[in-house]
This record gives sequence, structure tokens and C-alpha cells, in this order.
Amino acid sequence: MDTRDYQTILFSVQGEVAWISFNRPDVHNAFNAFMISELDDAFEKARTDESIRVIVLRGTGTSFCAGADINWMREIIQYTFEQNLEESLHLAELLHKIYILPKPTLAMVNGTAIGGGTGFLAACDMAIASEEAKFGLSEVKIGLVPAAISPYVIRKIGESKAREYFLTGRRISAKRALEIGLLNEVVPADKLEEKVDETVSLLLTSGPEALASCKELIHKVPQMTSEEVKAFTARMIAELRVSKEGQEGMSAFLEKRRPSWVKKKD
Repeated sequence: MDTRDYQTILFSVQGEVAWISFNRPDVHNAFNAFMISELDDAFEKARTDESIRVIVLRGTGTSFCAGADINWMREIIQYTFEQNLEESLHLAELLHKIYILPKPTLAMVNGTAIGGGTGFLAACDMAIASEEAKFGLSEVKIGLVPAAISPYVIRKIGESKAREYFLTGRRISAKRALEIGLLNEVVPADKLEEKVDETVSLLLTSGPEALASCKELIHKVPQMTSEEVKAFTARMIAELRVSKEGQEGMSAFLEKRRPSWVKKKD
């Protein structure tokens, strides 16, 4: 196990998996500027470390992330526009980094995720939650909006549901979050770790370059014209077929053996 010291988060590497945890359980893992900075550093380490293939984001204690810290809000209420813009950009850049990371990201949601906490799980590729988890986009109740997180939440739940929950601020149960697409799976609390481990194991059987290319497809194809899509997708599959990973994967399939990136079971 590889561990690194942070003040507001935990970061550890177990095999090919990086575990990043919000670690302010006394305030339900609410984030502030310092936590944003530490998260940015941790995700950058996970991105650049070639031994890491999957990243899991989770919370310590009973909550996933309760959104912005109230003490931080007491500070920013005194900020100028320029100071607020700088702080907001830091969060927006972190969420974008998580979203475009060329490695699978999985949110393990053990409890409450409010506001920005919901945004963090929405920026991840997948989210698996406990039945006890609850969600909310209640920024309008204090005269604000879910601005930085909106691109990722809207992609997950669509415009219709975004209008409903952004405007009403209504709380969302785990069951409802699954129905509207915010979550991929909901399991009993005592099965959450098992389900996450199962999903991580499944991801590790896929080619790392193929996973990165899948994420690129999902991000870029919806923004392209039909002509651009044809050229982009044809080039991508052709390049993968002649790549070292593609050659190994196809050979392994034809030879009925595990590809080199799949570790043998003990």
C-alpha cells in the first residue's frame, strides 16, 4: 500500500487502484478551498502514475460530501467578485479534471451528498451508493445556483430532471437518484464495499488504452458533426487495432487466454 499525507483527504494506492477519500467527517466531509487544492493534487497524481488504472472516490464517516463548508462560506461572503471568480474556477477546473481523466473513476457513496458533493459523484464515470444515501441540489434555498457542477449533473440526469431539482431544491433518495440516472447502482449499506470491489475488478479486466479511448469517445462524439464522427471513430479503431494493446487483446481472444493486463488470480 502506498499512502501520502494530506490534511483534508486520504490518498492510498492498493495494487492498481487509487482510493481518494474526503476526510473531514466532523463536518460531513464538507469541502473548502484547501480541500479542493488537495483533491486536485491527488487526482493529478492518480492521472500521471502509470501503475494506477482505476480511481475510487469515497467519504469517511457517515457522509460522502455535504457540499461547501459553512465556515468557508462565512469567509467567501466577504470576498470581492474577483476573489469569488478565482475560487469558483478552482472548483470548476477540479471537476473537469475528474471528468476527463483518462482512467475510470468510480464514486462510492456511503451517505449524504449535497450540492457540490452531488457534483463530485456526477463528474465520476460511475456512482454506486448505499440505500441510505441522500442527495440534494438545494443551492437556490440560499440564493445561489449549482453552477460549477451543472455540466456534470445535467449530463447525468438530463434537462427535465435538472429543471425539477435545480429549481425546487427537493431532496433525492438513493432509489430516486438511481431512477433519474444520477447513480448506476444502489445496494444495502453492508454490500457497498463488495459491489465497488466487484466493479473495480471488472474494470481491471479491460485494456487501459481502450478504457481511455472509450472516455474520449463519450466526451467528444456528442459534440461532433456526422462527418467529423465518421473520420474520428474510424481513425480511433484503426489506431487501436494496430496498437500494442489492441494486438495483444485480439491475440489473447483468438488464443483463448487472458490478455497481459489481466493479473492471474492467486
